[in-house]
Amino acid sequence: MHDGPAQYNGMPASNLHEVHWRKGQRSSATGNCVQTAKLPSGGVAIRNSRQPDGPALLFGDAAIRAFLEGIKNGEFDELLG
Repeated sequence: MHDGPAQYNGMPASNLHEVHWRKGQRSSATGNCVQTAKLPSGGVAIRNSRQPDGPALLFGDAAIRAFLEGIKNGEFDELLG
């Protein structure tokens, strides 16, 4: 059981303690990136690197797995134009 503060979607990313934020190697050099962090209680948090204290979106393992599989299958390619 996680003893930290309650976690909820849209919470300030700075309130997520004991997480390691990372960004992809292909991220923009200007810092315009999406960062992810594995949550101690399971799931993943996602934030905008330009707003490190801004909102973090939280997703369970099943949701992240489905999203990543969709990306690998090209299901979201239209988002790039």
